[in-house]
Amino acid sequence: MSAETNNRYSDKDLAEFKTLLQEKIKKAEHDLELIKSAYMNDFDNGTDDTSPTFKAFEEGSATMSKEANSALAIRQEKFIRDLKNALIRIENKTYGVCRVTGKLINKDRLKLVPHATLSIEAKNMQS
Repeated sequence: MSAETNNRYSDKDLAEFKTLLQEKIKKAEHDLELIKSAYMNDFDNGTDDTSPTFKAFEEGSATMSKEANSALAIRQEKFIRDLKNALIRIENKTYGVCRVTGKLINKDRLKLVPHATLSIEAKNMQS
């Protein structure tokens, strides 16, 4: 085995990861749409109840859910961006290489976290 094959995944492996990433992106984009539509629906959920206490409580929870939804949407957008960046690394054949140690990231880790850029070893060094 040459050093080059040691430092990168085979084209067959990369093709498998590419499929996995494309599926994850599709699902993540679908989830983002759900988050956004829930956020938009918050604006339409007025209450006809005239009780001031109830109304205040409703407005408070609506604000909370808007903030939570917004944070969720931002996290989801970052997740999609990370997944798309991983696709670029597949095209460059640098996918699955730890950016700290230069070693291959464990396949099982990549299946769980397909956008990972650090091996467990490097991640542990950071903590």
